[in-house]
Amino acid sequence: MEDSAEKTNQIVVLLIGPPGSGKSTFCDTVMRSSLRPWSRVCQDIINNGKAGTKAQCLKMATSSLKEGKSVFIDRCNLDREQRSEFVKLGGPGIEVHAVVLELPAQVCISRSVKRTGHEGNLQGGRAAAVVNRMLQSKELPKVNEGFSRVMFCYNDADVENAVNTYSKLGPMDTLPSGCFGEKKSDTKSQPGIMKFFKKVNALPGSSSSNEGTNAMRKANEKTENFRLGSADIVHTLAFPSVSTADFQFDLEKASDIIVEKAEEFLPKVGTARLVLVDLSHGSKILSLVKAKASQKNIDSERFFTFVGDITKLRSEGGLHCNVIANATNWRLKPGGGGVNAAIFKAAGPDLETATRVRANTLLPGKAVVVPLPSTCPLLNAEGITHVIHVLGPNMNPNRPDNLSNDYTKGCKTLREAYTSLFEGFLSVVQDQSKFPKRSNQTAVSDSGSLEDTRDSGKKMSKEWSTWALALHTIAMHPERHENVVLEFSDNIVVINDQYPKARKHVLVLARQESLDGLEDVRKENLQLLQEMHNVGLKWVDRFQNEDASLIFRLGYHSVPSMRQLHLHVISQDFDSDSLKNKKHWNSFTSSFFRDSVDVLEEVKSQGKANVASEDLLKGELRCNRCRSAHPNIPKLKSHVRSCRSQFPEHVLQNSRLVARPETKL
Repeated sequence: MEDSAEKTNQIVVLLIGPPGSGKSTFCDTVMRSSLRPWSRVCQDIINNGKAGTKAQCLKMATSSLKEGKSVFIDRCNLDREQRSEFVKLGGPGIEVHAVVLELPAQVCISRSVKRTGHEGNLQGGRAAAVVNRMLQSKELPKVNEGFSRVMFCYNDADVENAVNTYSKLGPMDTLPSGCFGEKKSDTKSQPGIMKFFKKVNALPGSSSSNEGTNAMRKANEKTENFRLGSADIVHTLAFPSVSTADFQFDLEKASDIIVEKAEEFLPKVGTARLVLVDLSHGSKILSLVKAKASQKNIDSERFFTFVGDITKLRSEGGLHCNVIANATNWRLKPGGGGVNAAIFKAAGPDLETATRVRANTLLPGKAVVVPLPSTCPLLNAEGITHVIHVLGPNMNPNRPDNLSNDYTKGCKTLREAYTSLFEGFLSVVQDQSKFPKRSNQTAVSDSGSLEDTRDSGKKMSKEWSTWALALHTIAMHPERHENVVLEFSDNIVVINDQYPKARKHVLVLARQESLDGLEDVRKENLQLLQEMHNVGLKWVDRFQNEDASLIFRLGYHSVPSMRQLHLHVISQDFDSDSLKNKKHWNSFTSSFFRDSVDVLEEVKSQGKANVASEDLLKGELRCNRCRSAHPNIPKLKSHVRSCRSQFPEHVLQNSRLVARPETKL
């Protein structure tokens, strides 16, 4: 049995939900089809077919794990105290997950009342009172209880998705860590939950039904607004189907590409959502995409279709989207019909002005992200912070530059268009999802030098969004990420930056807990910092053996956007499509970027590193060599490609630049 255990990545799954939520059915369904060996621990029958105790459940779970099985804990587990002993079953080679069956109270009560022959004999009239009482005191699980993964299910489609997720696990398979599918609710509304459900489920056509619909819509709007104003922002991109209207792209082919690209990008955008929007309830593209997404078991809370005016989704549909896409023309101008005309009209002249700052034209397959100014009506009325213009392929023979039914080229271009669109959305998510700024952290003195104003010995609290935990997950468990890890040891992990800002850009991650960023570094971490620096130099040498002209800097961002201390090893050409905005540029070319050699000296001499203010990211766009100013990223990049000026004096000092001796600095 021990050999079997060694060959299996074991999981303890706590099913969390009241009677009638479907816990036993969940276990039975997975166990019938799974290739992984499972054991179901059910307190209702654990004592020779009768109800038993928590201690008996723990004993059976421990025994099953020793046999090399994964375990379902089939109890209600509705509060932290009830879960705590089962969470302790986790350890090396054993992860603890939670699957939360957060179905409507009315559904659970209805199921419990109607069932017969229940294992725990909870059925009939007594069940309603028991379920209602349990729901009043429930405490939803959090990752920090000790779970490596928490998955929320709010309806039958969610439950089916979760069942499929666990059914497909082979003995050696693992699942991504984190919290998935959670909806933030207004806890103040929970005591009246039964009255709320009665309202919403009143007979269609009655006045109470209308009240219920309005109440639901207002509740949804309140929830969305709360989420977008909190640390757990639910970023949402609403986008039309590109090229299928006036450009007449085949709907079957387009729907395949939409679903393919959505499935590809969802894991990259944390908890963010993608919403395909059309005006018509009879929209064929919506029905095709919905059906194909369902076939692929894509999370319907994170990718779904919606009928409505893309410029009025919050005010008229109750759906809060902070980013919308515009299927534009190559001139990036108002005009024509459909989505392009509607968005430019709703945004007013502000959008055209803001667009011109970013680009004047657009090629098929490309997208451009445009932040909306504070005066824009779309921002003030709908909460939309960015419009992403995207141009797809043209199949309409009555329009210029059509592809003459060449779907090989057309599909390639449409895939590029959605990739550009979703990457643009990801850049917005990354920029807006940083943890809250820390007051009294640092300042830049009048002389331009860095001053650390942190309270001595106090560690500032941090809140990280789901996507920002990716580096921490890789650093703690590099063996689970063989597809991205370049090398790892007991102390460090090396990966390529997923969105490199130069031709060569790798990250050296520290594997030590509690080192979230540069401000956490102290003198006892000096040896680790030196090892990270040495590993970075090793990779520089490797890259320069391939291309001797490459010049590198090694350094840290003063305030990281992702959790886990990481050293950037980045070439100074900044030749990358992923470098898209002022914040990207200034994070590597201003004093916000702390050179590794300086950090080592500071930690050695003063016990900590100086960190700079995020205000530096708002500075002018200046060439990293000659320091000339430029109005936008495209013009800056064009200049940088040809600039051969010497690097600034302060960068040339103290071995901040790493180059081959024959390379001119």
